[in-house]
Amino acid sequence: MLAAGIMSGTSLDGIDVAICEIEGLDQKTQVKLLAFDTIAFEPQTLANLSQALNRDQVSLADISRLNVELGQVFGQAVLRVCQQNDLDSKNLAFIASHGQTLYHDTSNQNNIRHTLQLGEASEIAALCQCPVISDFRPMDVALGGAGAPLVPYAEWVLYQDPSRTQALQNIGGIGNVTILPKSGRLSDLVAFDTGPGNMVINEAMQILFNQTYDKDGNRASQGQVQEKLAQHLMAHPYLQAPLPKSTGRELFGRAFTQELIDAFPQISPLDFIATVTWYSAACIAFHLDGHIPAVPQVDRLIVSGGGAYNPQLIRYLKELMPKVEVIRQEDLGYSSEAKEAIAFVILGNQTFHGRPSNVPSVTGASQPAILGKITPWLDLSKTKKFS
Repeated sequence: MLAAGIMSGTSLDGIDVAICEIEGLDQKTQVKLLAFDTIAFEPQTLANLSQALNRDQVSLADISRLNVELGQVFGQAVLRVCQQNDLDSKNLAFIASHGQTLYHDTSNQNNIRHTLQLGEASEIAALCQCPVISDFRPMDVALGGAGAPLVPYAEWVLYQDPSRTQALQNIGGIGNVTILPKSGRLSDLVAFDTGPGNMVINEAMQILFNQTYDKDGNRASQGQVQEKLAQHLMAHPYLQAPLPKSTGRELFGRAFTQELIDAFPQISPLDFIATVTWYSAACIAFHLDGHIPAVPQVDRLIVSGGGAYNPQLIRYLKELMPKVEVIRQEDLGYSSEAKEAIAFVILGNQTFHGRPSNVPSVTGASQPAILGKITPWLDLSKTKKFS
């Protein structure tokens, strides 16, 4: 059957839409990518979203309006990719939408764990005229889990290799890794957020150069890693936090980046970009280099996400982990950009058939769970007319 996956991550670099053919369930799932594109946010939508994410106070009206706006934008993105590939969205069995994370805090302060993703599913369903599966995180959170990371289940389905232990490192706004031991058991899988991916780099590029990101790692390649800043960054308590763990803009967003720039005014802009780029790689290397007892020795690191296209970041990874084979998804014939959108097609397929897809050993949830909420679509052409 045909299905679409929508992913909009913390880096705000666009809406990833993957249209796939998917059959089977659990580890017998077979998925084939038919079409993929990243649709940039319109400037006004991006401004509204950035404002909601970076302001200390946002009105209820702003959140309600943004929820509907994003639903419309996500639906239009699916329609666009369908039209580009001569597909009809009405023929999709479902659309799986991750949504845009507005806030995520599972630290259990005041005995409340909470997560909020925007992008009204009803708007997507009405535009595309097919069922929508959304809001994947809350059930895991309700069961005591971190609600993240969720992609590991899909990675276990697609990438498990009995001959080697592999780490699948996504570098989006936040870096997250899934480690697949060669034993092959789902219960042995280890996954967590490694810390900032592109987020601090992008925020610093915006503040220092008025650019949204460091294209091809060009700025970082012109600078030098500054030891004092590097030491300060490596002392961040998130690195030593035990598993399971996840993080986001709340720790490593605009405020964090601005405080760093203010605290180290003597560092040139180019050196600052070089150092925070190195830091993204160093966070990954730290977690995979024996500092975390629960993390097994890795033979191969497979990089995906926007960071996979930053040569300087990849260079730092190879320097920091000389005994590990570091490759990109493209080296295996896959797409670094499409990986997470495809993952949500797999998660959506599990939900569509009433099957669990969280990994309790990773998130800390008390039991397996069917993730997400299904927003149905009534196809009047296939039903009796209502009187």
